[in-house]
Amino acid sequence: MDLQPPVLERMSRQLSAWEQSSDPRAVFLGCYTLMTQNMLGAIQAGEFHDPEWVGELLEHFAGYYFTALDQYDNPDHTAPAVWQLTFDSARQPGMHVLQNLLLGVNAHINYDLILALGDMLEPDWERLDPAGRERRRTDHDHVNRIIGRTLDAVQDTILERQAPEMELVDRLLGPFDEWLISSLVERWRDQVWGDAVNRIERTAEKERELLRVEFENEC
Repeated sequence: MDLQPPVLERMSRQLSAWEQSSDPRAVFLGCYTLMTQNMLGAIQAGEFHDPEWVGELLEHFAGYYFTALDQYDNPDHTAPAVWQLTFDSARQPGMHVLQNLLLGVNAHINYDLILALGDMLEPDWERLDPAGRERRRTDHDHVNRIIGRTLDAVQDTILERQAPEMELVDRLLGPFDEWLISSLVERWRDQVWGDAVNRIERTAEKERELLRVEFENEC
């Protein structure tokens, strides 16, 4: 029997618990789990220049999400402000499933990914030649395609299940609604690359911390 990678195992375990308790945080995590499954498939299929690096980034990136979740569930509520808002909002009555999803995507990309990507780029950044840096960037950009391939499944298995009216929207707009979300995420991820590189190229820790706070406030 094939064992799930640790990151996917934890996602699946948490998602199952939330679905059983009707916790609305399952909306984002359901999407994230589908995306992670597709990313692991793409890594195994050889779609990246450096599959080992992408796999390590995938796990490290997920670590930021689970750290924020653990902090939020701590009585002290020490989660980053953007995640505090996201998790609180998910539990608000009347919060639409699409709003719930996009708040999670925003926090994980526009905050967590900047930090996680920087962590993974920094150890090799100075020694990489321009071609090596471009390969890292190409791998980062290729994730956009996998996101695009995942969105239809997210709509069918997560959004429409909780908001049946989304099925009508999907029929009326065809692939246009998925294209809108994919384009938004692609723009965010393009900005994330520049922000991550900008931060790791700052040598003063105070400057880096100021940038981190700025990223969090802008989410």
